[in-house]
Amino acid sequence: MTSTLVDKEYFNEIDKARRHLRALIYSRSCAPIMLRLAWHDAGTYDAKSKTGGPNGSIRNEEEYSHGSNNGLKKAIDFCEEVKSKHPRITYADLYQLAGVVAVEVTGGPAIDFSPGRKDSKISPKEGRLPDSKRGAPHLREKFYRMGLSDKDIVALSGGHTLGRAHPDRSGFDGPWTKEPLQFDNSYFVELLNEESEGLLKLPTDAALVEDPEFCKYVDLYAKDKEAFLRDYAESHKKLSELGFTPNLTSCKTSAKDSTIMAQGAVGVAVAAVVVS
Repeated sequence: MTSTLVDKEYFNEIDKARRHLRALIYSRSCAPIMLRLAWHDAGTYDAKSKTGGPNGSIRNEEEYSHGSNNGLKKAIDFCEEVKSKHPRITYADLYQLAGVVAVEVTGGPAIDFSPGRKDSKISPKEGRLPDSKRGAPHLREKFYRMGLSDKDIVALSGGHTLGRAHPDRSGFDGPWTKEPLQFDNSYFVELLNEESEGLLKLPTDAALVEDPEFCKYVDLYAKDKEAFLRDYAESHKKLSELGFTPNLTSCKTSAKDSTIMAQGAVGVAVAAVVVS
């Protein structure tokens, strides 16, 4: 995926869109579904054929109607409110920015975001996203196809610290953690807590504990929150850039631009404190 033109004006629009997303996500408590939208748009990437990935194609009815994307039309409509104010920003950038802001607003790590993704109207066939009813071999098949590692699989699974499953979307019901709007390492703590009651554990969740290679990361992240937040930010960035090579020349910002972006980061920190 080649990059779209990213100039000073585009950076300014990204910064404004970030602020609008922050306000929208905070006011409507929709961080979980916005993060899911970003993941599902990016998670269709196939490293061999160079198809799918974070290109905004999930806005196509053909794709958001896939069973694995049940309920995501709501998040797409939320993003449309921001898109109408910032029409120059690509859907591909907007959806990934929404995922980054969703993590930051709920107290998660700051995730490096490079704009410039191009939109596509070509949707991959259904079946590229992980099935929550399957086990470790299935997870590896899906994530290795994207070009991701075991560590990425476990770190990204930790994003289930946000939100809950809905029967009309996945067939499952309930939250993974006691605070589903707080991004931390509690997903891993609860995975290892055999006395957890009322919390969700899917077959893919159980696979992380049962598989020795996965479980060593589960153990690490349950004990070390900072290690999880660091690795999650790294894996999230990789997922959000599958098949996309940022234009480093166009990504160079002036001192003024850097100040604007830093001010935005301060706003995220304040919002995270409010949510906490």
